[in-house]
Amino acid sequence: MKNKIQSLLPVRKILYFILICLVTSCGSSKKKTAQRQPRKITVAARTETPKRKRVPVRKSASSRHSKADDVIHSALKFSGVRYKYGGTTKKGMDCSGLLYVAFGENDVKLPRTSYHMAEEGKNVRKRDVVKGDLLFFKTSKRSKRINHVGMVVSVKNDEIKFVHASSSRGVMVSSLREGYWSSAFIKATRIL
Repeated sequence: MKNKIQSLLPVRKILYFILICLVTSCGSSKKKTAQRQPRKITVAARTETPKRKRVPVRKSASSRHSKADDVIHSALKFSGVRYKYGGTTKKGMDCSGLLYVAFGENDVKLPRTSYHMAEEGKNVRKRDVVKGDLLFFKTSKRSKRINHVGMVVSVKNDEIKFVHASSSRGVMVSSLREGYWSSAFIKATRIL
């Protein structure tokens, strides 16, 4: 037992020595802190520039914002929303639900179904359609009545583009030049 204690003595002495060195070294080096000088802040005087007279910008007739633009904007907010029969939310929409909501957000009341929407407004020839007009289609050979609706978003170079909710691809913009839509087209009406 004495041998074990005697063999531990040198190890204890070394540990005490290291401990004393650590304790004394922690407080031995003091950092001298320099006295801080007060900061000086200067601000340059601002020279006034003469105010320019504002000239109102006049918009041309083609660039004016219309009710049709508001309704189109409302409908396009739903781009990419999946198709859902009877749907009227971002979780899913059908074609008439899309237009029912878009027009409704802009204080224009429409019936809920495409067939009944087709009874509203004034009939317009295909070549005379403008933004905001409704396009009606019969997409089923078995059906004898209108079962699909879209809204014109642009007419350029005789190409009519319309927003609608496709049962296969959801809310999207298509062209009336596409063979499927061209052959299924029945009529156009003007609500606005």
